Amino acid sequence: MVPDTDAVTVMNQKYDADTGITDIEVSDYKNFHIIFEAKRGWLLPGADQLTKYSVRLAASPATFKQIVTLSECTQAYARSYLPFTVAPNGIPISHLSFREVYQMAIDTRAASNHEQKHLLAEFCDYLREVMTMQKKDSNMVYVVALGTQKPDGCGITWIDIVKQHNKYFCPVGGNGWPKEPPNYIAFRYYGQLQSIHHIEGYTVSRNMHDEIPEMPDEVWDNDCYIYKLGPAIIPGKTVKTGKIYRNGRVWAMLDTLLTCDTISEARDLTQSRM
Repeated sequence: MVPDTDAVTVMNQKYDADTGITDIEVSDYKNFHIIFEAKRGWLLPGADQLTKYSVRLAASPATFKQIVTLSECTQAYARSYLPFTVAPNGIPISHLSFREVYQMAIDTRAASNHEQKHLLAEFCDYLREVMTMQKKDSNMVYVVALGTQKPDGCGITWIDIVKQHNKYFCPVGGNGWPKEPPNYIAFRYYGQLQSIHHIEGYTVSRNMHDEIPEMPDEVWDNDCYIYKLGPAIIPGKTVKTGKIYRNGRVWAMLDTLLTCDTISEARDLTQSRM
């Protein structure tokens, strides 16, 4: 199928009383009709929304019909939570992450003319804004307590997970947990600061076994960040915990953690600077 590009129409937020508002529809009204549905973060559209869109596509005269979801979710994550097709008429569903779309735009620029390159550059700028990205220029460190116990069903302790796998997992937002990945994370146990790590990368999952084999192979109800940790930065002196609750989590600037005598002092100095 080679569509006539002059006949292609791109519709933004097209409204229908019965099937709702779509984000983007692309069609030549004969060969193909595609609905793109985008979500911020690691979210996916629900079954009700996808079903409504399938009703709209089922009524289309186009030969090829498709729903494409867009978000930060990886292909593997989306396959676990999206159906392959949706009724009526078995409309197929596929997924693209923002990072994949971003890379497509970058790859396309080489063969584009000046005007197209300008548009692609603006599009890439927009994608960088909607993607959950670490604040590369931030020296803020998220300090968490590591327990000596084992997570439920796990064969190793929290400390071992960090030391043996260079990984750490925590909820995606809620109860004080960061909604976006920090630049640095630090661990305290045995009454003092033990190490600081740059977060080299991350993924989102509901099954920790995928990244940490000692964790049970089970699907949780909520999403978790799984951070890939960089080499440990070890303080040059003993930095005691100070006045922090046993499981308390705090923010502190990197330099304060390396110069203060306690983590609580580093936290307080950070707050006074801000």
